[in-house]
This record gives sequence, C-alpha cells and structure tokens, in this order.
Amino acid sequence: MNEQEIQLMAEQLKRAIDRLKADQRLSTQRIEMLEKAAADHEARLRSVTDGVTQFKVWSGLTSGGSGLMSLLAFLRSFLG
Repeated sequence: MNEQEIQLMAEQLKRAIDRLKADQRLSTQRIEMLEKAAADHEARLRSVTDGVTQFKVWSGLTSGGSGLMSLLAFLRSFLG
C-alpha cells in the first residue's frame, strides 16, 4: 500500500465513524422522544382516570340523593 491508499482508507474510516456517531445521536434523540411521549401518555391516562373516578363519585351521590328524595316523597304522600 502506498501513502495515498493509506490516507484514503483513513478518510473513509473517519467518515464511517462520523456516520456511526450521527446515527447514535439520532437513536438517542428518538429514545428521548419516545420516553417523553410515554410519560405524557401516562400523565393523560392518570388525569382521565381521576376524572372518571370523580364522575362516578358525583354520579353515585346524585343517584343516592335522588333516591332519598323519591323515598321521602313517597313517604310523605303515603303518610299524609
């Protein structure tokens, strides 16, 4: 091998290393984006779950209250 061939191989290796580093940075960036998306998705699920739980509580209280009022109205009409 002469000097030019050695320099050419060295340059090709440098470019290959640069491409690998760029691919690694891109992969790292993609992983970070996926982690953020997963965390955001989890936060949204928790928020929705909290909302559903609150709705069920209020719905139960309302249903119980209307049932109680119906019972009172029934007793009132029956007793006097």
